[in-house]
Amino acid sequence: MSLPPLPLSTPAVLLYAIATAAVLVYLPFLVVAYGRLQAGYDMAQPRALFDKLPAYAQRATWAHENAFESFVLFVAAALMAYVTGQQSALAGWAAIAYIVARLLYPTFYILNVPIGRSLMFLTGSLSITTLIGLSLLTVK
Repeated sequence: MSLPPLPLSTPAVLLYAIATAAVLVYLPFLVVAYGRLQAGYDMAQPRALFDKLPAYAQRATWAHENAFESFVLFVAAALMAYVTGQQSALAGWAAIAYIVARLLYPTFYILNVPIGRSLMFLTGSLSITTLIGLSLLTVK
């Protein structure tokens, strides 16, 4: 079974995926900001507000924090693939799968759909592992 061709070169997909992933880190924070407004944001003690946030905004906070953790690993994996000259469609599709997973992960988290959140976490993790594995196979 072969993968469909990529819309761009694999190196371009990797770089665009890194830029997109950086934006997606902040997507859940928009929901956190809305929850803060509902709870009565206190600029003097912004972290003390967490317990007063609605449940969906607390989950959005956790999704936002997880996005930072995942982003670091993805950037390392995508840059490994980039510098090792990955040209395979698998590398490009792994990067795209990561982006889709990281778009859906906070959505499922905020909506409190644990199985969806877990599947998206797994998809993102497998995408990172694929990029790292392809890169290491390239290095002699």
